[in-house]
Amino acid sequence: MIVRPFRIPRRRQAGIALLEALVAVVLLGVGLLGIVGLQARSYSALADTSMRAEATMAADKLLGVMAADQANAGAYAMAMGGQPGSRLQPWYDETRRQIPGAGIKVEVAQVANTTRTRVTITIAWMRKANTAANQHVITSYLAAAT
Repeated sequence: MIVRPFRIPRRRQAGIALLEALVAVVLLGVGLLGIVGLQARSYSALADTSMRAEATMAADKLLGVMAADQANAGAYAMAMGGQPGSRLQPWYDETRRQIPGAGIKVEVAQVANTTRTRVTITIAWMRKANTAANQHVITSYLAAAT
């Protein structure tokens, strides 16, 4: 008779590795969704920043043109949605090419008891349909050369 050593039966842990793998896949999926969400928000912020930079450069360009033509500063005024005058038309067309669908308003007002002229340029745009318009407002003063 052969005597065999006493063996303790092992409990099988079948499926534990599979469960761990499934949990790892779920965690990886949640992490990837988070990364995709951050990427989308980053792209959205970049697009808005680009439009704001275009609006700033356009306003700066108009202020330069107006500074060179201060005698006719009032001819550059325009209400939001209005038609630009002949002096403003080239700048208006260029700005609308750079910022598609932009709403533009230019206010020109003489500052009381001074020789300065206050110019407020508002450029508005919509990044996505059915959202509130973003706008960039620049206020500057033109003064006659002394």
